Amino acid sequence: MKYTIQDGKELRVAISGKSGCGNTTVSSLLAESLQVTLINYTFRNLAKELGISLAEIIERAKTDTQYDKLVDTKQVDLAKQQSCVLGSRLAVWMLQEADLKVYLLADNQIRAQRILNREGGDLEEIKAFTDMRDREDTKRYKDLYGIDNNDYAFCDLIIDTALHNPEEIVGIILAKLEEKGLVKKS
Repeated sequence: MKYTIQDGKELRVAISGKSGCGNTTVSSLLAESLQVTLINYTFRNLAKELGISLAEIIERAKTDTQYDKLVDTKQVDLAKQQSCVLGSRLAVWMLQEADLKVYLLADNQIRAQRILNREGGDLEEIKAFTDMRDREDTKRYKDLYGIDNNDYAFCDLIIDTALHNPEEIVGIILAKLEEKGLVKKS
């Protein structure tokens, strides 16, 4: 089902969560349902643009804040230009203008299994890498912005993605947007 934004308005939805929580999938489906731009510019995109591995970007970001600032500034600037869904690790903290802030969560085992299904590899190695990445992300966000990415209680919606499939999650978000008078079924 498609939804439309109230006439003459812009709509910005921020969706965050750690790796493997379904951010990209849910953000993509929601943007499609709302017929708005998806903004999902991440370290993964930056690594591809620079021709290096995601692990290398993460390693460089430990000592050089330009990588975080480049990604974060670019995505927020893009989000401010138009109605959109911004899906990123820090979207709910960085996009103050968001009309709806959604945090997606799942336990570490589920997240690692999803990453395995998406990228292949060894489950134990993925769990170890994901745990390391979570620790490094949390430390960087605190150091760089004073953000605790484990404190998301302020969000409009907090959804455990282990309890719902992506389409159900999008339905929950659309219902909240409709409840707030931001969208209507078309």
